[in-house]
Amino acid sequence: MVAPSPLRPEDRPDFEAVLHLALNTPDIRNTLRSDPTTTGPTAARLRTRALANADESTAAAQREYRTYLTLHTSAQPGTSRGHADGSLLPAVAVLTPPGAASSAAILLMLGYVFQLADIQGTLPGSLVTAGWVLALVAATSTLAALTALLTTAMRGRGGSVQPARLEQARLDWQRALLTHGMLPYLRRCIGEEPSVGPAAPTTQPPADPPPNPTAVPRKPTSKQLRTSPNHETG
Repeated sequence: MVAPSPLRPEDRPDFEAVLHLALNTPDIRNTLRSDPTTTGPTAARLRTRALANADESTAAAQREYRTYLTLHTSAQPGTSRGHADGSLLPAVAVLTPPGAASSAAILLMLGYVFQLADIQGTLPGSLVTAGWVLALVAATSTLAALTALLTTAMRGRGGSVQPARLEQARLDWQRALLTHGMLPYLRRCIGEEPSVGPAAPTTQPPADPPPNPTAVPRKPTSKQLRTSPNHETG
């Protein structure tokens, strides 16, 4: 099992921003309103506990945090310096073909001139051989230069996307920290707070008032007597 990555000091401002957002979500804000004190110490205690136990909240968003750390490390100046050191090879590859081609042309020209002048010895043949070798070096270095330039261009194009990917990874981590880490942690802490509890139930009035035993019964009217089924007509 991979150990969780601890929260870096430079990521504390992002953590505190997510904590502030979590404390102001509607359900937590409405729950904290039931704090009977006027100073609202429950919110302060929740904030203090969340800051002290930051690793517990960030553990729920470890996958997103590791992705963010990986991209952040790849964008560090040390990594860029390594790319800059590697860029010396394209520079050398670009400068080599002109020099090799010029030297090859001079050696070939001298070698063939000496051969036409019928100079004895191995010098004309050596000059011609060296010229063709330099011509081969010039052709090879030209191909290497084109490859290096293409690689550098592709690397520069990929580097322009790096800040956008890094910012998206940072937002993904903050979203996962809020949803999977901070809100469940605060709700659990609220349940452990003795000063925050459910509202007292209200007493509903009875549907029908109880009869008054001291009330005097009213006499039936003549109309009620005529319509009563127990009344006999004469």
